[in-house]
Amino acid sequence: MRFDGTRDYVATEDLKVAVNAAATLRRPLLIKGEPGTGKTVLATEVAKAMGAPLIEWHIKSTTKAQQGLYEYDAVSRLRDSQLGDERVHDISNYIKRGKLWEAFTAEQTPILLVDEIDKADIEFPNDLLQELDRMEFFVYETGETVRAKERPIIIITSNNEKELPDAFLRRCFFHYIQFPDAETMQEIIDVHFPDIQKELVKEALSIFFDMREVPGLKKKPSTSELLDWLKLLMHEDLPLEVLKSRDPKKLIPPLHGALLKNEQDVMLFEKLAFINRREGRQ
Repeated sequence: MRFDGTRDYVATEDLKVAVNAAATLRRPLLIKGEPGTGKTVLATEVAKAMGAPLIEWHIKSTTKAQQGLYEYDAVSRLRDSQLGDERVHDISNYIKRGKLWEAFTAEQTPILLVDEIDKADIEFPNDLLQELDRMEFFVYETGETVRAKERPIIIITSNNEKELPDAFLRRCFFHYIQFPDAETMQEIIDVHFPDIQKELVKEALSIFFDMREVPGLKKKPSTSELLDWLKLLMHEDLPLEVLKSRDPKKLIPPLHGALLKNEQDVMLFEKLAFINRREGRQ
């Protein structure tokens, strides 16, 4: 099982090496990088390339590690017992399998995505250490031990919102997705918009990378936002001259709502435009 990228996903050589190394070692692959650099999509594409089933566990601030194993619905069992339901005699009817349980018992080696692990409580990664090491866990309510038929390929994403514990990091193979350079970004655009006008891409990329270099920007526009912007530019059929003009007195590009996602950054560009207009009058 090897990953060499797919038709729909441009993977750099170091990313391919990281995925294949983690798959060989059967260590969780911890992926970090700026939001919008394709961390979550990677798991989908790895599953597609390897012909493996994909199991997705999207983490929220309220997610507990136990939910990845199983949950016991005692409330439903109590209600059924009050109603005289025969199901209450089999406690397994009230055990809800979690994503790790699904991955451990899958007939074919799956890809397990643990998405945005840093959203959860700081103890969340540590609470999974034993299960990820032993590839098994005990179900107290039924007295059974669930063991992995084969170690799943685990891809864990993080946006660096919280530091992850050292004990957890030691068990992972780590890779940081660097923000794409202009050449790689061109490849990504070609995959998504094979028939796009080359001059439009050239001007749009120039504006995009210039925007990312503006000092004080709270949220730099990401790859996914660039793709959204290009899609809008094509849909609106704006004249290429609108991008080529690069009027320093305006600064904010057309349809900038696809690139700038908070009022502070919009105000920053408006302030810079005001300064340029004032300097132009002097």
